[in-house]
Order: sequence, then structure tokens, then C-alpha cells
Amino acid sequence: MNKKILIDAIGVLLIALVVVVGYKLSPLLLPKADVTVQPDPACNLQRQDCSVDLPGGGQVTLAMGTRPIPLVKPFAVTLSAQGVAPSRVEVDFAGIDMNMGYNRPELVAAGSGRFVGEATLPVCITGRMDWQATVLIERGRERIAIPFRFTSGDHS
Repeated sequence: MNKKILIDAIGVLLIALVVVVGYKLSPLLLPKADVTVQPDPACNLQRQDCSVDLPGGGQVTLAMGTRPIPLVKPFAVTLSAQGVAPSRVEVDFAGIDMNMGYNRPELVAAGSGRFVGEATLPVCITGRMDWQATVLIERGRERIAIPFRFTSGDHS
């Protein structure tokens, strides 16, 4: 009887450990933003660079190095910041209607407010895919999220 209680207690402790670890690691997968800034929905990353004014001053511009944005091929991602000094910049690529896995490259400071990196988008079997590229900017203790949307496989 004591052995069964011990096994049950170990099971409960393991479940509690998984819950605590999941809670502690959740900001890595689901980052919380202090501020979410909505970009101009008419700006199409497939055709042009997109700029956003930040609350409290400053502006950022997101540029994809290749147009149309390719699938299964690396492409350059550049963020230019004016009037703001980010300490860290990431771009989280997520499928709108389909989970395409974790895809969040960190952009590296290249001087003069530029952050550069490389990303690769997986191919969708339907050919057409709606994406959200959420720029995650850390400045001091503040985290800013800017969700840009675009479509691959349809370049209209």
C-alpha cells in the first residue's frame, strides 16, 4: 500500500514539475507585449517596405530582402529604427490559419539603427498562405509588438 502512495505522489510531483516548467518557458513561445502597434493594413510586404510610428516617438521600417517573399529559400529581413534604440529585435513568422511551427529569427544590430537577419518560410501544400510577421522590439523594460500580415503564393 505504501508503494502505491509513493508512486502516486511521484506522479503528482512530475505533473507539477511539467506545469511549472511550462509556465516559466511560456514567454519564449508566447511573448507578452507591453504595447501592440497596428501597422497600416494597406502596406503589403510583398511589394514594399512597411513603416510604423511608435507611441512615445520613433519609427521602425520592416523590409524583406526578396520580393516576392520566397518559400523554402532564405531571405534577408531588415528592420530600420529611427528615434528609438531597441536592445533586441526578433521577427516571429506564424501562419494565420495553420500552425507552421516555431519560426522566430533574432535580428542582429548592424549599426545606425539597422537590425538584420535571415528567415526561411516553409511551403504550404495549398500554395497560398496567409502569414503574420510580428516584429518584437525590446527597449529597456518595454516590449513592443508590431503584427504585419502578408500572403505568400498570391502576389496581387
